[in-house]
Amino acid sequence: MVHGIWNHAPGFGPDEAARLKAERALPHLMRGFAAAGLATVPAPGVAVAYYADLLRPDTPPEAQAADGEPGFEVLSEDERDLVARWLGTAGAPAPAEPQNVALAPLRQILGWLVDDRCGGVAQRVRAATARQLERVTVAVLREVRAYQSRPGRRERVRERVAAVVRAERPRVIVAHSLGSLVAYETLHAYPELEVDQLVTLGSPLRLPALARRLDPGLRGGRGARPPGVRHWTNIADIGDLVAVPPKLSEVFPVDQDETVDTGLDFHGLHAYLAQG
Repeated sequence: MVHGIWNHAPGFGPDEAARLKAERALPHLMRGFAAAGLATVPAPGVAVAYYADLLRPDTPPEAQAADGEPGFEVLSEDERDLVARWLGTAGAPAPAEPQNVALAPLRQILGWLVDDRCGGVAQRVRAATARQLERVTVAVLREVRAYQSRPGRRERVRERVAAVVRAERPRVIVAHSLGSLVAYETLHAYPELEVDQLVTLGSPLRLPALARRLDPGLRGGRGARPPGVRHWTNIADIGDLVAVPPKLSEVFPVDQDETVDTGLDFHGLHAYLAQG
């Protein structure tokens, strides 16, 4: 497994953090097996490629929202521009004047999007979901930018992931959130790595603002299948703002696109794993 956002484990070395995250993920994966009618299947060996510690250096201190979690207020003008365009891709109404998109009232735009998606759901649930979406949006944007902003750091992350794949020789790579971008670039950078199945969960690969920043040196170009991947399945929650547009197969050579409904935990790795 290649993890996504919110996985920094302060106080733990990379190997110990990877082991703990694998242990926590396995029960949820087994719940997914049971939900799929595969309760008798033995538990697979699971290893996690942990790289969150490599994204921490040089990350500026984050301002805090009223509830203690970073929100839109921590974003730069350029980042606000990306978020506004991201929300527009998800179906939210765009500002009338494109040149003012960086000054758009992001929470209002997000509120319109949530109201449209949630329909008759109680207002308090809509508000909680909007706050969740804001936190996830900010976290994805900041961690993706931390990964993409410096070539040396990007290469160290990919070297770490490649070393785990090389050591474990997995049949399946499950890549979640930012991890799908990391896995995609890693498998291109190391074409000798072969895997029967790549599974991307809640992937931001199709977000235009982020996809344009894929490594320009990818073998075969942007959108090409990594040479060692035999089959690629993409799974997106119907409410996952990170995975919009949800069907990667419209741009990437994905063999199977699936949508699921994990409820309010619309971007969590464990919720995805528990889906039959």
